[in-house]
Amino acid sequence: MINIFEVNETNKMITQENLDVRTITLGISLLECVDSDLEKVNQNIYRKITTVAKDLVSTGKYIEQEYGIPIVNKRISVTPVSLVGGNACKCPEDFVSIARTLDKAAHEVGVNFIGGYSALVSKGMTKSDEYLIRSIPQALAQTERVCSSVNVGSTKCGINMDAVRLMGEIIKETAELTKAKDSLGCAKLVVFCNAPDDNPFMAGAFHGVTEADAIINVGVSGPGVVKTALEQVRGESFEVLCETIKKTAFKVTRVGQLVAQEASKMLNIPFGIIDLSLAPTPAIGDSVADILCEIGLEHAGAPGTTAALALLNDQVKKGGVMASSYVGGLSGAFIPVSEDQGMIDAVQAGALTLEKLEAMTCVCSVGLDMIAVPGDTRDTTISGIIADEMAIGMVNQKTTAVRLIPVIGKGVGEIVEFGGLLGYAPIMPVNSFGCDAFVNRTGRIPAPIHSFKN
Repeated sequence: MINIFEVNETNKMITQENLDVRTITLGISLLECVDSDLEKVNQNIYRKITTVAKDLVSTGKYIEQEYGIPIVNKRISVTPVSLVGGNACKCPEDFVSIARTLDKAAHEVGVNFIGGYSALVSKGMTKSDEYLIRSIPQALAQTERVCSSVNVGSTKCGINMDAVRLMGEIIKETAELTKAKDSLGCAKLVVFCNAPDDNPFMAGAFHGVTEADAIINVGVSGPGVVKTALEQVRGESFEVLCETIKKTAFKVTRVGQLVAQEASKMLNIPFGIIDLSLAPTPAIGDSVADILCEIGLEHAGAPGTTAALALLNDQVKKGGVMASSYVGGLSGAFIPVSEDQGMIDAVQAGALTLEKLEAMTCVCSVGLDMIAVPGDTRDTTISGIIADEMAIGMVNQKTTAVRLIPVIGKGVGEIVEFGGLLGYAPIMPVNSFGCDAFVNRTGRIPAPIHSFKN
């Protein structure tokens, strides 16, 4: 039973503390769209998406108005396209035609982004997977709303280093083809280890093959709410700190649960999961880095940052998991540089480096996210950074990811503007020592010994 105190408290979190539902993401299976004829595949995909998702945006807007809860994005995720187009696509250009179809369908139904232009290659690549991966630069250059992801490793399979090497090249090529927009295409491309099937957040969302025909997943976000709560217990013990985060995460997640249930009922599509992630925005007061400072750091990146982030991540999960029937996706705290004003400030102050961010990814939700690097960074260096991040995910049995943006024509210290939720970022220095001989070895890094649990 919801009482008037809880209603007033939620209203305050929305109006004063930047609480929002970051996304309602409709997952759609495209497996029934498979055909040997490429034109038919494209027709089937367009028809399926525009039919199933026709009421998604209007439903989201209705819930916003009815409950007064901001829903920032309405999105779609689809079955990894390498699986859907494999029978019909005989070259990378064939896959690009599917990307254009996805973009056209996304425009038609009015969603912000559509994810699932993806391949799952943690143990090896089929010809179809390779064609899709090689098509990514063109696909992202020729579309507006399509997002792409490639899973190159897992705890069970190890790391596919052939795919890691290729992704370094693909990221650089994507940067070149979108350099007129400050290499924006790379902001829509994520490289994963242990990618979840039900992640509602872009750019890494796809609809896993273990999912139902269609599903509603919701991502909530409330860094500002957590920071405000912690201001009330400044200087208190770790026990009080942890209890405060847990209670706040519970309240935030309840809002997401309400929205998910209403959307599911109105669309007559099953409710999948709530993703508990604290996802920041460039808005003042909506920063994960600010929470770390409220815990007691001068800047994100100062000594103690990894411990503070581990504490935050764990308490968010402990509080949120009790507030929802189903929790999934990534769930924790995101640390994207360009999307978090506190992270940007820390980089500009010299407190936060790429190496410190990598250490922080050992305990956070995702990984090296929305980080701008010099445009002349070598593709093998990018592959080495990916390999490091994939190893963290593989060994720690968690999801990790890399979304690096080598901004063509710009160097360390310059600022790049992406706009909207993607924000802006100072270009960060990258270790200049080479790893070519390592990256250019063929094959895969084996799964760790603790992966054998059968």
